[in-house]
Amino acid sequence: MNQAKNVRLLIVIAALGYFVDVYDLILFIIVRQPSLQALGYQGAELTQKGIYLLNLQMLGMLIGGIVWGILGDKKGRLSVLFGTILLYSVANIANGMISNIEQYYVLRFIAGFGLAGELGIGITLIAEVMKKEHRGIGTTIVSGIGIAGAVVGFLVADRFDWRVAYYVGGAMGLLLLLLRVSVAESGMFHKAKSSEVKRGSFAQFLSVRANFIKYVRCIFVGIPVWFTIGILVTLATEFADALGVVGDVLGSKAVMYHYIGASVGAFLTGFISQQLRSRKKALLIALSSLSVILCILMLSQGVSNTTFYWLLLIAGLPNGYWSVFMASASEQFGTNIRATVTTSAPNFVRGMVVVLSTLFSYLSNEAGMGFVGAASLIGTAVMALAIFSTLKTQDTFHKDLDYIEG
Repeated sequence: MNQAKNVRLLIVIAALGYFVDVYDLILFIIVRQPSLQALGYQGAELTQKGIYLLNLQMLGMLIGGIVWGILGDKKGRLSVLFGTILLYSVANIANGMISNIEQYYVLRFIAGFGLAGELGIGITLIAEVMKKEHRGIGTTIVSGIGIAGAVVGFLVADRFDWRVAYYVGGAMGLLLLLLRVSVAESGMFHKAKSSEVKRGSFAQFLSVRANFIKYVRCIFVGIPVWFTIGILVTLATEFADALGVVGDVLGSKAVMYHYIGASVGAFLTGFISQQLRSRKKALLIALSSLSVILCILMLSQGVSNTTFYWLLLIAGLPNGYWSVFMASASEQFGTNIRATVTTSAPNFVRGMVVVLSTLFSYLSNEAGMGFVGAASLIGTAVMALAIFSTLKTQDTFHKDLDYIEG
């Protein structure tokens, strides 16, 4: 297969892989209420169990991000892609068969662990096989199409039982495996593999100060995405009640609106990055815009449910900066640890939902700040950290990636 055809096929497969990834990742948020109600939970207990299940899923992704990333650098990008999608596909099919909360706990953790490798490895492959001037286009296409998986998740869950929605996600993943057999491995990986350099060493982030600082900055840049999704969108029903929104707000519909905006926003932020020939400027524009929109959202007392949905959609536009964030993270490090970074960094971001939701629960309940007060305080902190980290991060738009990390 010639290089151009392999690149096109890789982009298609990575985009579809991320589509299934997002479908399965967000599906729990969409079916949180009906699935837990079917297991007999209501009211405050339903909310608490939902947060705990989300935390388990994110914890699985945090651990999986490290494991799959290291394996991607040691064993190869493609072998990890096969392993991740097989694991989370089977876990999601099994998720549709649960009969108690304990089974739900175990399977959301396993699904999260499996989901952790999909996006990072796909983005790593694209970064390594495309020309530096065009690789941002590849990651934008993958992210823009992939994020739309959440919208399809809503449409499936809206029309079918929540168990069927899990079956559909697992089946899509298994079908995707058939496409992957024709994709070629990264040439940069083969080059690194043939050298004596150590590959997939997570210790390189901890022992080398410059690498550790770069890595932490990458994580801080991405946290606002999952603060918005993990707190504001996941708990949109409760958030709307706290704001006195007029009319019912469905959590599943809130997710759909936000992800429609995020899918469009992924293409928009990627386009801005290409036009400005800068990852850094595009990230700063998105983060500044998201800060303003979230302030408006926090002040939207007594609006109609339609207005509330539209505010969530508009917030999704700058929150689509995830595509540029992923490209930037992948471009920060050498070939021998690139998969480790690109796979683990976004999953540390996702895993931060555990910390954020725990802090949010404490501030809103024990500390008596309420939903809006706690969300406003945490949101201000994560936005400030993200903007500061972006300002300190190297712009990698023109960076040659064919090198080994010290």
